[in-house]
Amino acid sequence: MSKKKSKDGGLSGKKYDKELKKLHVELVKLQDWVKHEGVKICIVFEGRDGAGKGGVIKALTERVSPRVFRVVALPAPTERELSQMYIQRYVKHFPAAGEVVIFDRSWYNRAGVERVMGFTDDETADRFLAQVPLVEKAMIDSGIVLFKYWLEVSPEEQTRRLEDRISDGRKTWKLSPMDLKSYNRWYDYSRARDKMFAATDTDFAPWNVAVSDDKEKARLNIISHLLSMIPYVEIPREEPLLPARQEPGDYVEPDYPYRYVPETY
Repeated sequence: MSKKKSKDGGLSGKKYDKELKKLHVELVKLQDWVKHEGVKICIVFEGRDGAGKGGVIKALTERVSPRVFRVVALPAPTERELSQMYIQRYVKHFPAAGEVVIFDRSWYNRAGVERVMGFTDDETADRFLAQVPLVEKAMIDSGIVLFKYWLEVSPEEQTRRLEDRISDGRKTWKLSPMDLKSYNRWYDYSRARDKMFAATDTDFAPWNVAVSDDKEKARLNIISHLLSMIPYVEIPREEPLLPARQEPGDYVEPDYPYRYVPETY
């Protein structure tokens, strides 16, 4: 892809927090509307390792209810799942009324990592790509509102992020053996991505591409775009009022040897 990282400076932490707070308020309004109207929303996030999918999903969900915004990140398929129709294990996670389901990687694994790493052959991957638009059209016809986001990261920024995962003890869990094996197959992934877009970037279920070298800007841009694409309205709420706390009456604090957590800090 030809679009490169912006040359201007990144957002300050204060500016980022301010803008994200505004978007979080709108996401809460969206949540209320989804529950009230019984809307079904499905959001797919795809991209190379280190593209920033996890950060976007965290920013999207950190201020809303996990009972409404459900994140699905499936592990490797079981032996039973391997014998099923490929899409079958994803279908059971599709949203019901009043839910927003977010796929951290999705059925598009077959078009990406499975093809590139040899877990499936080209013929099977191509057949999958031919079938996907039919499945997604069926989803939409059933009332699901579907969004697909591809996070596009440059090779230089991907290298920096993966090296950071190696050196930062807080992030080592993010680096899987598969990440290391797939790292040197940049152009194989590019070819797989190009085939995926050509087959599945449809008018009814288009791919939305976000340049993600600047992680903070990508998060704000994606959430802002998502909100702009949904015709939600604010559902009126009754202003909550805390009642007066009851009087203690005859209650007396017990002389109990509580096991307090040490105040190390």
